Amino acid sequence: MSDFLFLVPIALLLGAIGLAAFLWSLWNGQYDDLAGSAERILFDDDDRPRAP
Repeated sequence: MSDFLFLVPIALLLGAIGLAAFLWSLWNGQYDDLAGSAERILFDDDDRPRAP
């Protein structure tokens, strides 16, 4: 039973840290342009030809 009382605060602390990290990512615009990032990786920004 004492292990349970020891693990509950640790679980709550880790959950609060995870929630804080998620909210920080929302407020800093990490999820603003999901489609743009997915499409940007497909296109090459270089217009010069590749060397053989």
